This record gives sequence, structure tokens and C-alpha cells, in this order.
Amino acid sequence: MGKCDGRCTLVAICSLQLIAALQRQVFDFLGYQWAPILANFLHIMAVIMGIFGTVQFRSRYLILYAVWLVLWVGWNSFIICFYLEVGHLSQDRDFLMTFNTSLHRSWWMEHGPGCLVTPVLDSSIAPDDHHVITVSGCLLDYQYIEVLSSALQVLLALFGFVFACYVSKVFQDDEDSFDFIGGFDSYGYQPPQKTSHLQLQPLYTAG
Repeated sequence: MGKCDGRCTLVAICSLQLIAALQRQVFDFLGYQWAPILANFLHIMAVIMGIFGTVQFRSRYLILYAVWLVLWVGWNSFIICFYLEVGHLSQDRDFLMTFNTSLHRSWWMEHGPGCLVTPVLDSSIAPDDHHVITVSGCLLDYQYIEVLSSALQVLLALFGFVFACYVSKVFQDDEDSFDFIGGFDSYGYQPPQKTSHLQLQPLYTAG
């Protein structure tokens, strides 16, 4: 019963991770955030592998899934530090998220709850194919939305890591204790032993 509960819980956690990652992938595509897009894609593949390993009783897949979750926690911790500008990190360094291919930032910067976007016309600092805007009135700034999204990913990853280790250990214990038919059973099937002589029985015939 415990093994079933652990498997069901891990599948549920993986499903939540998959939904959260797909939702995040959509908004990162809208914001042309190429580094998070790549990381999200790898995370989606790892979560699918975790679900497959859980359903098919494959402990190796769960171990790989757990290892990826450690890297995923590190990546999301970096995202949190980046948007909060911890240490020497700064949001002005757009190349960290876009590989220096565009000037786009988080999609939530212009589309956050309550945000009012005002274009700045005839700005001399904008390239020919871009425009400058001012954003005001946001109920929640975009950097905090990104931080909350990453914090949710970290929380799900921690739960996933714990249950992946637990279910993987259960699978390995089952594999170690698996007994082939009659392999280690002292009460298993034993073939009939040959007797050294035949026992003669009297034969009666009609006279």
C-alpha cells in the first residue's frame, strides 16, 4: 500500500510540474526569453521521464529525474537572484536571458495585472525596430511574478526529489528481494526421487 501511495503521489507531483512548466514555457516564448525556454524544454523532458519511470517501475529513470531536479532547483534559484538583483546580478544584462539576440524582457513586464503601458514616441535611445515604453500602475511588478513562478518550481522540485528517491528505493528493494519460482524457497517444488528397486505387486488372473 505504501508503494502505491508513493507512486501515486509522485505521478501527481510530476503532473503539477508538467502543467507549471508548460505554462511558464508559453510566457517565456511570448517574452523571447531563450535561456529559460531551453531550460523549460529540458525540464519537461525530465518530468516526462520521471512519469515513465514511475509507471514502468524503472528506478534508473527516477534517479536521472532526481539528479535533474537538483540542477533545476539551482537554475530557479539563479532566476530568483537575477530578478531580485542579488549580489552583482542586474536585470540590465539582458544577454543572460535572451543570449543577446533581442531587447525583450519578461512578458509580465507589459502585461502584468493592472499595468498601464504608455509608448514613448520619438525616443532617441530606441533602435529602429524597437520602441520605448513606460509601465505604471502594476498591482504586482513583473520581477515578483517571475520570482513567485520560480519559487513554485523550487517547491515542486523539492517534493519531487523526496518522493523520487523514496519510490526509487522501493523499486530497488523489490528488485533485490524478487525470488524466482523455487529459487530460494526451501519449500519449493522437488522432483520425485528414484527408488533403488521396484516394488512388486501381486497380479491376480481369472482361472
